[in-house]
Amino acid sequence: MIEWLSGFLMISGALLALLAAIGLHRFDNVFARMHAATKPATLGLLLIAIGASFQLSDSGDSAKLFLVVVFQFFTAPIAAHLIGRAAYRSVVEVVDTIKIDELAGDSVDER
Repeated sequence: MIEWLSGFLMISGALLALLAAIGLHRFDNVFARMHAATKPATLGLLLIAIGASFQLSDSGDSAKLFLVVVFQFFTAPIAAHLIGRAAYRSVVEVVDTIKIDELAGDSVDER
């Protein structure tokens, strides 16, 4: 039973990572690609790590997988924030549906 659950989790994670890759290819602006690069890829990695930890007998290996997931959860939002800020400062076209520009009064770089 554990093998089936582990396999299901790892396949689900791989499909989420595939969806993230397709989103990176299909989306047209930086902000949508940034979302596709962080959300499904992070959840996919989490599912793959949980599925892999079910197959491991050593708790040290499971701890390493846990650290990988923790580092991913810390670095993915920070990287997405930095990419979004750099895209905003380089005057990339902003989607017309954005009504409020919270960075318009940023003193570092006026648009």
